[in-house]
Amino acid sequence: MPEFTMPSLGADMTEGTLLEWHMHPGDVVHRGDIVAVVDTEKSAIDIEVFEDGRVERLLVEEGTKVPVGTPIAMLGPVTAGAGSQPKAAPARRASPGPRVSASPLARRRAQELGVDLEVVRDNGSPGVVTVADVERAAHPEPAAARPKEPQRESRPEPPSAPTADRAASMRAAIGALMARSKREIPHYYLESVIDLHGVLAWLADLNAGRALADRILPAAVLLKGAALAAREVPGMNGFYRDGAFEQQEHVHLGVAVSLRGGGLIAPALHDADRLPLADLMAGMKDLVTRARTGRLRASEMSDPTITVTSLGEQGAELVHGVIYPPQVALVGFGRIVERPWAVDGMLAVRPTVTVTLAADHRVSDGHQGGLLLAAIEDRLKRPEEL
Repeated sequence: MPEFTMPSLGADMTEGTLLEWHMHPGDVVHRGDIVAVVDTEKSAIDIEVFEDGRVERLLVEEGTKVPVGTPIAMLGPVTAGAGSQPKAAPARRASPGPRVSASPLARRRAQELGVDLEVVRDNGSPGVVTVADVERAAHPEPAAARPKEPQRESRPEPPSAPTADRAASMRAAIGALMARSKREIPHYYLESVIDLHGVLAWLADLNAGRALADRILPAAVLLKGAALAAREVPGMNGFYRDGAFEQQEHVHLGVAVSLRGGGLIAPALHDADRLPLADLMAGMKDLVTRARTGRLRASEMSDPTITVTSLGEQGAELVHGVIYPPQVALVGFGRIVERPWAVDGMLAVRPTVTVTLAADHRVSDGHQGGLLLAAIEDRLKRPEEL
């Protein structure tokens, strides 16, 4: 009988807390189904199943902290005709009413504050229970001071700043992983300054006929350039494990996202080199939103092949990153700034970006790293081919 184990959602994860089951014994699950929500030190993650099967047993109760690799459920074969049966709603132990509908962030906050989600629901919280509902239940206002709340529309969960303890735990986890990376990986660094005059002019023309919500940001162009370069220089795209480099066929671009309230997470934008620019822009916005609201999927956390960090308009001009193991390279884009630039023997002012590379000397050297930076520049000089 196949075991379904607590997955590893990154090199810095040693254990996770099972927040919520989305299956129960008797259910038929299919590859890609969301079957559980797991809380890591960084975020709540939707866990997918990677094979078809029938749920035989759940081995771990909600709220349990479990080491990576520990069996948490048992799956059996799908019997004939079972695939057509409707999936039953997840059962809740010792609860006569329907299961409480709550976001993973709300469930996590309820655990931190000791709030019963059923009480929150029974007190009239409409729709999906949110973090704000939980915090109101934990710290109720006096009845006289509490204004009557209008009926709320269904809308996405607003991002919630992490508690002080959780922020400290996240920072400790990031620090431990980065210390391990610098200790174990022989980093080398390269940098190059790229003239963006042509690509920004092209982008302005492209956006001229688009609605504001559909416009392409320069960050998406930089990500696409890096993804195409990683495909062109595949020695930078992959993992170093068990003393050997494992080159990856797909470019799953890890996109570094800063979390509100502190912390950093780098989920994967899958097949970024093959996405049309508009689709990459939409995927990037979606990834950032879900990273900040705790709705990432396990596959997005476990398989980035190379990471890119883009500091954007408010960032520094230069970033020297630390490689996220087991990856072997990280590309950093600083803030776009205007600089004096020689053009055909004349001095001009051009928008430029400094791109840096942190790479693993066990896998590559300065020559190969230079090829990657040159490929990024070449791609950005031909934006119409992105």
